[in-house]
Amino acid sequence: MNHILTEGKLTYLEHINSPEDVKKLSEQEMKLAADEIRTAILNRDSKIGGHVGPNLGVVEATIALHYVFDTPKDKIVYDVSHQCYPHKILTGRRDGFLTDEGMAKISGYTNQDESEHDFFKIGHTSTSISLACGLAKARDLKGEKHNVIALIGDGSISGGEALEGFSNAAVLGSNIIIIVNDNEMSIAENQGGLYTNLRLLRETDGQAECNMFKALGFDYHYVADGNSISQMIDVLQKVKDTNKPVVIHMHTLKGKGYKYAEENQEKWHWNVPFDLESGEATIDMYGENYNDITYNFLNDKIKKDKDVVVLTAGTPGAFGMTPERRKELGKNLVDVGIAEEHAVAMSSALAKGGCKPVFCVWSSFLQRTYDQLSQDLAINNNPAVILVYAGAISSMDVTHLGCFDIAMASNIPNIVYLAPTNKDEYLAMLEWGIEQQSHPVIIRVPQQVNAAVAPVAQDYGELNKYQVVRQGKDVAVLALGSFFGLGEEVVAQLKEQGIDATLINPRYVSGLDGKLLNDLKANHKLVVTLENGVLNGGFGEKIARFYGADDMKVLCYGARKEFTDRVPLAELYQRYRLTVPQIVDDVKRVIL
Repeated sequence: MNHILTEGKLTYLEHINSPEDVKKLSEQEMKLAADEIRTAILNRDSKIGGHVGPNLGVVEATIALHYVFDTPKDKIVYDVSHQCYPHKILTGRRDGFLTDEGMAKISGYTNQDESEHDFFKIGHTSTSISLACGLAKARDLKGEKHNVIALIGDGSISGGEALEGFSNAAVLGSNIIIIVNDNEMSIAENQGGLYTNLRLLRETDGQAECNMFKALGFDYHYVADGNSISQMIDVLQKVKDTNKPVVIHMHTLKGKGYKYAEENQEKWHWNVPFDLESGEATIDMYGENYNDITYNFLNDKIKKDKDVVVLTAGTPGAFGMTPERRKELGKNLVDVGIAEEHAVAMSSALAKGGCKPVFCVWSSFLQRTYDQLSQDLAINNNPAVILVYAGAISSMDVTHLGCFDIAMASNIPNIVYLAPTNKDEYLAMLEWGIEQQSHPVIIRVPQQVNAAVAPVAQDYGELNKYQVVRQGKDVAVLALGSFFGLGEEVVAQLKEQGIDATLINPRYVSGLDGKLLNDLKANHKLVVTLENGVLNGGFGEKIARFYGADDMKVLCYGARKEFTDRVPLAELYQRYRLTVPQIVDDVKRVIL
């Protein structure tokens, strides 16, 4: 398939600059264009990484959508939008898949700043129906006439917002078309009873009396082969301009057209850059990492204590829990589907029931759980453990930033938020968090696997007691979690310039060591805080507030309160004055 690009020949794609050009194609030409679209998707993904299987599976459906509907007048909302690559290719952004320069200009998700054919920046799951409901209601209130389509699937319907959206859309009483992409997969295998009904509908060609969509009040259409352009065009033409809520349930093949993605759909949901011929990664994926460290610890723990329960919300692979590892954990692993809110509440209740839950979640997905963290977990003060991965300033796209978890979760009463600086400290905190019975505990998983530079405590029950790693004077550097290494570099550079700074590992994100902070007043003029997250509402602000009525000066370093989108990390560090020379210059300017 890749020969089209290597030979520089794009028979059809080079002539498709907008959906209007799709409408000019014959069905046979559409099929050939589908091959070229898959080639373009694989070209991008193999070079820079990205979502493989979800996009390969919706090529034909996307062609049919743009053949039948008239965007941007008709409005298509892509759930999670990791199924939007074909849509981008057909709406004037093919260079984002064909050239290195073009790839740098577009994101892997829908983005209204890129095209009038996109309506939202979307990278989190289960939102499309809610957004479509809003667009449809606005249309009706304004007396306009156009179609509103939500494309959901690839596991997204297990999320709570999707169910809320279905419930509301069903009684909207006007045009809203929901396409459920049933590829028999989520990121990993499907989880939950909803998918039992999808399977029944597939097995009965959509004829089963038990039909959750009809039960809600939708008109229902089943497409057995959602990878058939003709079948998709037929059903879309039937429902176009409908005056009632409609569900189209289409069965597709995730990863269609690329052997490796079809054979191992979980692995190829998303992948790092890879060789097209072999499917092997072209970047180094080896070396010690916290996925392996955490799994090995929890697996050993479960063998000794069956009360330990590991939870994930539809993303086990993100934490190194391969199918083999999931089998090893057995019933002590609970995958709740893409439903982080439910996972937090369930963790609280597991703890109440005498178990020892450990919920693994990415920082950007923890954002969905604020109410459950507060109401279901913290108010009840149940001793569940939450491991937050990818909590850091990063070069990720705007929908997957991991810099807000400290500000969000560390200010909820009763929660003990810990920030280990190295592997040994992380494992000690994890052991303590699982065994203690007094608090809900969140642990921010470090970014790099580093060895301990000082003795590691085993008991963290004396809350908010910071660790002085190096005693100095005049300047105290409080280097939190994964920024401890940055703190070491700053202190070493200050030492070379005649400033003997104190280095402190705060360990606790959620509380203050009042005694230590007061003691620093005796022989320190300046406190520097370093945190790998947003400053507003973060750790440094707590320190600055503590010293507000004193003469102590405080410099806080972290991220600005802003949304960034694929900005290189080095550029962000420079912008936020998070480089060693910048910090050292600031310190010298204050105290000298």
